[in-house]
Amino acid sequence: MKELVEVIAKALVDHPSEVVVSEREKDRTTVVSLQVAKSDMGKVIGKKGRIAKAIRNVVKAASSRTDRKVVVEIEEE
Repeated sequence: MKELVEVIAKALVDHPSEVVVSEREKDRTTVVSLQVAKSDMGKVIGKKGRIAKAIRNVVKAASSRTDRKVVVEIEEE
């Protein structure tokens, strides 16, 4: 899931070199943290959170085959 979030984020932002994606396991949940440059936060979140919601939906669909829940967190650097 980490690679999927990274590809999507890098396609959206102006500074793809500043995109950092990390992944950690917690019980039966995988938490994917996405960090982007402060100037790119609006592009990743979108109006009323639509882009962020779309990223989460794509990750949820991709993880539906596994027995794990995947949560995407968007953080500022």
